[in-house]
Amino acid sequence: MVLLQVKRGDENLFIYETSVDDDTTHVIRDITAIYNGRLKVYRVCSEIEELIEHGTMLPPEMVGLTDEQILELKLKDIWAEKCIPAGGFVTNKDPLGRRNGQQPQEKMREILKKAMEDAKSFIDKKLVAARQPLQLKNVSEALNLLRGAITIVYPMQLPPHDIIRMEFNNTEDLNGTQASREVIEPAKAQLWFAGKQILSEQKLHKYVGRNDKTKVVVKINKQGEGPPGREAVLTEDMRKRMMAEAYRRQEQLKKLEQDDDDEYLNSTWADSSSLKRKVHGMDNVRFRIGQ
Repeated sequence: MVLLQVKRGDENLFIYETSVDDDTTHVIRDITAIYNGRLKVYRVCSEIEELIEHGTMLPPEMVGLTDEQILELKLKDIWAEKCIPAGGFVTNKDPLGRRNGQQPQEKMREILKKAMEDAKSFIDKKLVAARQPLQLKNVSEALNLLRGAITIVYPMQLPPHDIIRMEFNNTEDLNGTQASREVIEPAKAQLWFAGKQILSEQKLHKYVGRNDKTKVVVKINKQGEGPPGREAVLTEDMRKRMMAEAYRRQEQLKKLEQDDDDEYLNSTWADSSSLKRKVHGMDNVRFRIGQ
């Protein structure tokens, strides 16, 4: 099976395993789904971090309002009494005014933290260095792990307007957010290899060759972004090794040059006592120790 090392720009994301005889339409669709799925996992984890600290989301009409404004407008969070974390809560007011301030108890917080840690490990970029492929089912497992932890802590579920619940139900609205710029719509996804776009409805071997036991770098982007930059001829690790070797060689040359400069000191004409020995007829005298 060929390994496709997927990048977005210069950032390593994951490795996708497939066959050179696979259809490029299927490959592009799968890689795009994994790419977007990883983003979803990280978005959910980011919101769970806020949930751990400040509880569930306030209704949209209350978000960002001060306590005085809420009283003045006679608004009430009807979900605060329904969606109470298991074991109760402690009050920890959200300075951003996004969440209701009902922080889960420490034991429940630990459950959520452990779930986040495990979920992130399923899709970690470190898997690239380990040459471990990532599949769509791994992304689903990460999301299911997070969903299960939320169910344990909030057996009555989260409010329908909570971003985490919306993410799980695929009803999230990312318009106007930074996340919307990161997500790639399947219909607009493009895959590139060696500066050449991999077109749909082709066989993968048309682009990467027929060697089914190799690893190549492909880059994903959106329509309209143009061709991504080509891979550097030398990797960062190779460049560092070459610089270290060049420095070592330079130091060797310096040492040899210094040795050559001092070599004349071993010559007889450079001996300051040579003339004196000749005058006394001791120029060719050799001494033997012990005789």
